[in-house]
Amino acid sequence: MAVDRPDISNLDEVVASLPSQEKALFQRIYEVATARGEAHVPKEMESWVIERFGSVAAVAGQKVVRVTNLITLEEALFNRLRCLRPVEFREMESLGIRLDETGRGDLFATPEDTTPEDPFGRVSGKHCVTAGNIAKYDGWHGLVIFRDFNPLHFSLEQISDYIDVGWEWARRAHNREPQAKYFFLIWNCLWRAGASIQHGHAQVMLARGRPYARIERLRRAALDYRQRFNADYFSDLFRAHDAVGCALVKEGVRILAHLSPFKDHEVVILSDGLNLSFKERLYEVLTCFRDRLGIFSFNLGLTTPPLAATEESWQGFPVVAWLVDRGDLSSRASDVGGMEIYGASVIGSDPFELARRLRTHLA
Repeated sequence: MAVDRPDISNLDEVVASLPSQEKALFQRIYEVATARGEAHVPKEMESWVIERFGSVAAVAGQKVVRVTNLITLEEALFNRLRCLRPVEFREMESLGIRLDETGRGDLFATPEDTTPEDPFGRVSGKHCVTAGNIAKYDGWHGLVIFRDFNPLHFSLEQISDYIDVGWEWARRAHNREPQAKYFFLIWNCLWRAGASIQHGHAQVMLARGRPYARIERLRRAALDYRQRFNADYFSDLFRAHDAVGCALVKEGVRILAHLSPFKDHEVVILSDGLNLSFKERLYEVLTCFRDRLGIFSFNLGLTTPPLAATEESWQGFPVVAWLVDRGDLSSRASDVGGMEIYGASVIGSDPFELARRLRTHLA
């Protein structure tokens, strides 16, 4: 029997209600386990608990849902109690946060004069320009510096330009050193996401020898999945999410409200290439974050198959982008602790609600 209103707290029931073929597919990728947590609430706390969480019973008996990706071993712990905490859309100004756009000390205000350049020079677009990173992660590690100071002032044209310039940077780096062929782009938006400079910018890398470890782990997991099940992992990952209502597809691009996220509101985007539809969908997800969910600080990661032939197989590996919420800009508390670093992700948002918001926004 179908669940009336699916959410993360009843994911086990949603899976149990699936047709047998969809259930078998879901369960070969994901394991869903539940546990009951109990807490005794002192009378002195009851009014506070009721105001914050709706009832004492909600705290006294808590259902925890543990979702494990059996292929990649990504894992998340969801507690409906955490999801019950109100999340409202707020403008940055209502949080008392304003970006310092005065330009004082802004090395990225005139990057051609105040940043190093790569051996092949700079790649310039209408809305951004590249620079060599002064303290590099890797041999090929550059910056894509936005012309607009405020990273949240983005349009489709700007997002497309950032990607195109980053890709051209990778192409030129590869031409300079053909053994460097594994592309990775990250955008840490504002300080909660790890950006040390407010001025909008992304970072681009081109690795030698092998892709970065987490991407390589994903490639190996997908290859192992193909060998074990004679099926494409990324297609089945989408189908598993779609079966429970946590995915959508638009103009050939697949979008997942991730069921085993690293942190809250993680979205995975799968595309056949860095084409216009991918850029449009990425822009739409970013505007959903900013305009519907009030997410002002996020991490974006983007990877592609290698720029040239490799000994290892990349069969079926798509362009993949990940976006994740990094929390309230006004909060001094970190959103990542020992559990996320050493154990499993602890999540306070509901992928089902995220999927509903995405579906409405991208309609």
